[in-house]
Amino acid sequence: MAALHKASSDTFQAELQAFKDPGLAKGLIESIDKLAPACGATLMEVCGTHTVAIARNGIRNLMPTGVRLASGPGCPVCVTSNRDIDTVIALARTPNVTIATFGDMTRVPGSTSSLLAEQASGANVRIVYSPLDALRLAQDDPSREVVFVGVGFETTTPLVAMAIKRADALGLRNFSVFGAHKNMPGALEAIVNDPQLQVDALILPGHVSTIIGADPYRFLAERYGIPGVITGFEPVDVLQGIAMIMRQLHEGRADIEIAYARGVQPQGNPVALAAIEEVFETCEATWRGLGPIPGSGYRIRNRYTRFDAVRKFDPVIEPTRDPKGCRCGDVLRARMAPNECPLFRTACTPENPVGPCMVSSEGSCAAYYRYY
Repeated sequence: MAALHKASSDTFQAELQAFKDPGLAKGLIESIDKLAPACGATLMEVCGTHTVAIARNGIRNLMPTGVRLASGPGCPVCVTSNRDIDTVIALARTPNVTIATFGDMTRVPGSTSSLLAEQASGANVRIVYSPLDALRLAQDDPSREVVFVGVGFETTTPLVAMAIKRADALGLRNFSVFGAHKNMPGALEAIVNDPQLQVDALILPGHVSTIIGADPYRFLAERYGIPGVITGFEPVDVLQGIAMIMRQLHEGRADIEIAYARGVQPQGNPVALAAIEEVFETCEATWRGLGPIPGSGYRIRNRYTRFDAVRKFDPVIEPTRDPKGCRCGDVLRARMAPNECPLFRTACTPENPVGPCMVSSEGSCAAYYRYY
């Protein structure tokens, strides 16, 4: 059994290494050069992990003249609105409440504070790595209310749904969720309808697509004539996705294609989708930079309403105001590059972030700061 496991691991590592192969990368770069439209093109990488991969591997600098890679709203921490951040801070100030959250969220500035600042002032804020960790906190101390901060796209939403179902099965009364989950297709429709932004094609997210598949993006090609390719995160993955987009542009067609077949099926993950459908329903959500988008968010269904932290505690939320001078909204809409913001590298740094795009490990500003 150990020998079989080692052989399987070695095979996986060999296959993974192929996606970093310099020879394959060179051939794809040559294809991109040959197929690139003479008039240029703007390709948006939707996913924050793609933004980091493109920056870390120098892919932006390898593009032909006139081909622009623009970062989009694919960082879940970054697109969380100030109102939602202020709501989480209000929950942290609620007596006898423990906030359980992913690490990036603690440093995101709200209107006047952050979870990190609240923790320094005495609030009980715990960093967790999954919603099940938050569930265990509630089980271990029934005397305290545990609120999990549910921020993310379709990748994490099924995990939160399963945690709520588990809490229901256990009869837990001291566990709830602040839900700020969002779904990607609605935001993409807002992007392609932005008159100030001309996007010619989309590098579609790999992680989200493992859950939802390719079908929810079809409307982009069919209704708007925007090509899209779902791809992975290794250098060859990204270059292959761009090469496939270039071929579509070269041939004058618009399709939604999968370059990440090892992770994505056209129909997605039926089990994960069923969990989302059972626990959540879609609703309007406010995205930083994009504003309110109908049907782009998830809220907990009435059947599980006792696990909705806002309905449970009805926190008093301070008046919301955006950080002065922060251009995260324009960065998330690809109306400007991070280094075009006047605060970049001066008032706004990873050590002293003004906006969330400099906080998150998937944020465009943090990627530009580190790699450019």
